[in-house]
Amino acid sequence: FRKMGSLEFSKQLLQEAKVAVSPGLGFGSLGDEHVRFGLVENEHRIRQATRGIRRFLNGNQ
Repeated sequence: FRKMGSLEFSKQLLQEAKVAVSPGLGFGSLGDEHVRFGLVENEHRIRQATRGIRRFLNGNQ
Protein backbone atom coordinates (compact mmCIF):
# COMPACT_ATOMS: atom_id res chain seq x y z
CA PHE A 1 0.00 0.00 0.00
CA ARG A 2 2.93 2.38 0.50
CA LYS A 3 3.51 2.63 -3.23
CA MET A 4 0.01 4.00 -3.86
CA GLY A 5 0.49 6.88 -1.40
CA SER A 6 -1.82 8.06 1.33
CA LEU A 7 -4.18 10.02 -0.94
CA GLU A 8 -4.93 7.12 -3.28
CA PHE A 9 -5.15 4.70 -0.35
CA SER A 10 -7.66 7.01 1.36
CA LYS A 11 -9.76 7.26 -1.81
CA GLN A 12 -9.83 3.50 -2.29
CA LEU A 13 -10.64 2.88 1.39
CA LEU A 14 -13.57 5.29 1.17
CA GLN A 15 -14.85 3.79 -2.08
CA GLU A 16 -14.47 0.12 -1.16
CA ALA A 17 -14.82 0.02 2.65
CA LYS A 18 -16.90 3.18 3.17
CA VAL A 19 -14.39 4.40 5.77
CA ALA A 20 -13.01 7.94 5.64
CA VAL A 21 -9.49 8.73 6.84
CA SER A 22 -7.19 11.73 6.47
CA PRO A 23 -4.31 11.18 4.05
CA GLY A 24 -0.96 11.62 5.74
CA LEU A 25 0.19 13.78 2.83
CA GLY A 26 -1.84 16.60 4.40
CA PHE A 27 0.65 16.57 7.28
CA GLY A 28 3.69 17.02 5.03
CA SER A 29 5.61 14.96 2.49
CA LEU A 30 6.95 12.59 5.16
CA GLY A 31 3.39 11.69 6.08
CA ASP A 32 2.56 10.16 2.70
CA GLU A 33 3.08 6.61 4.01
CA HIS A 34 0.46 7.15 6.75
CA VAL A 35 -3.22 7.90 7.26
CA ARG A 36 -5.00 9.39 10.25
CA PHE A 37 -8.10 7.87 11.82
CA GLY A 38 -10.58 9.92 13.84
CA LEU A 39 -12.33 7.67 16.36
CA VAL A 40 -15.27 9.92 17.15
CA GLU A 41 -18.11 7.47 16.59
CA ASN A 42 -19.89 5.08 18.92
CA GLU A 43 -18.51 1.59 19.51
CA HIS A 44 -20.84 -0.05 16.97
CA ARG A 45 -19.69 2.27 14.15
CA ILE A 46 -16.02 1.81 15.08
CA ARG A 47 -16.41 -1.97 14.94
CA GLN A 48 -18.22 -1.65 11.61
CA ALA A 49 -15.36 0.48 10.24
CA THR A 50 -12.79 -1.99 11.56
CA ARG A 51 -14.50 -4.85 9.72
CA GLY A 52 -14.58 -2.80 6.52
CA ILE A 53 -10.89 -1.93 6.82
CA ARG A 54 -10.00 -5.58 7.49
CA ARG A 55 -11.91 -6.73 4.39
CA PHE A 56 -10.29 -3.99 2.32
CA LEU A 57 -6.77 -4.89 3.43
CA ASN A 58 -7.29 -8.64 3.04
CA GLY A 59 -8.86 -8.23 -0.39
CA ASN A 60 -6.05 -6.06 -1.75
CA GLN A 61 -2.98 -8.09 -0.83
